Amino acid sequence: METKITDSDTEFAEYWAKAATPAGRASLQSRIRTKRLVWKSVIGAAIFLKRIFDIFVSAFTLMTLSPLFAATAILIKVEDDGPVFFKQKRIGLKGNSFQIWKFRSMVADAEKVAQRMIELEQAKDTIEMKLAGDPRITRIGNFIRKYSIDELPQFWNVFKGDMSIVGPRPVVPMEVADYSMEERQRLLAKPGLTCFWQVGGRTDLDFENQVRLDVEYIRSNSIWLDIKLLLLTVPAVFLGKGAY
Repeated sequence: METKITDSDTEFAEYWAKAATPAGRASLQSRIRTKRLVWKSVIGAAIFLKRIFDIFVSAFTLMTLSPLFAATAILIKVEDDGPVFFKQKRIGLKGNSFQIWKFRSMVADAEKVAQRMIELEQAKDTIEMKLAGDPRITRIGNFIRKYSIDELPQFWNVFKGDMSIVGPRPVVPMEVADYSMEERQRLLAKPGLTCFWQVGGRTDLDFENQVRLDVEYIRSNSIWLDIKLLLLTVPAVFLGKGAY
């Protein structure tokens, strides 16, 4: 059977013949370095634009919603005297830890209440408490959780650079310790205030689908997608869909 040599085969052979010479190798290496430089520049520009976007949006939000911040703080204090804010260690970009800020939505002695319920066998663990209607959550806490008002102090985390407006939700160290290699891909981006799965179904989505959507977002690396998800977050928050 006769083998037909095409023009593309000839060009391919000529290309590698040239690459075998010292001048050809130098040219090939130069082209590779140029492509790498262009790629790094594109990625660097995308990261820079995303950071500028985060600073602008977080600063604007913190100033605009300052009256809401003040009203929420007063209501928390009036119902259950204690700290206004709740801080917790979370894991962010490349496994680095930081303190996340929230408005406190539980009673001041929430840990003692949980332990007492477990001792009285009214619940096996904190997960069961949440499913049954967590008694640790205050009345104002229920409201601010439903409409994600408790998350608003995280705009300060965004302004500082711990978080981004859009990205995988920050997780606790215990959860990261059990991650598979695929799930660890969530740590390749800064954690965010909102993400694919929060817009699509929030806590109604199972963990596997949350990971899948987070990885899809990280691979997209688009500032326009960030803007789109931010705009879609507004109606999702007002409807309170999937929030507990």
